[in-house]
Amino acid sequence: MRVDAEHSRGFTLLEVLVALLVLALALLALSRTAANQVDAFGAMRERTIAGWLAADVLAQTKLATPFPATGTNDGRRRFGGREWRYDVVVQGTPVASIRRIDVHVYALDDPKSPIATLTGFGGQDLQQ
Repeated sequence: MRVDAEHSRGFTLLEVLVALLVLALALLALSRTAANQVDAFGAMRERTIAGWLAADVLAQTKLATPFPATGTNDGRRRFGGREWRYDVVVQGTPVASIRRIDVHVYALDDPKSPIATLTGFGGQDLQQ
């Protein structure tokens, strides 16, 4: 039995293997992209929760003492299902009756670089 080249149909084994290789590489790239997106989502969630905590600490600071004394204090709080560390830095401004309040929120395992920083102002002239 002789098969003519004109009448043969189908793929050769080599063509099938090349197609499978291309498909495997595409799936590998797709899964890697998906994993990167999952990691980015986790980091974004962490920054968002840290920002909410910073806003909460700033609001509580301003409510507790409308004209806070200059200096630094820190604390820990459970927020968003995990433990956080924060510090509040109160500084004077060129206007004697207004204070600058900086809140920095850190993860407990990385106390050197803040995940979120928020600045607000408090003082006697701002209470109206």
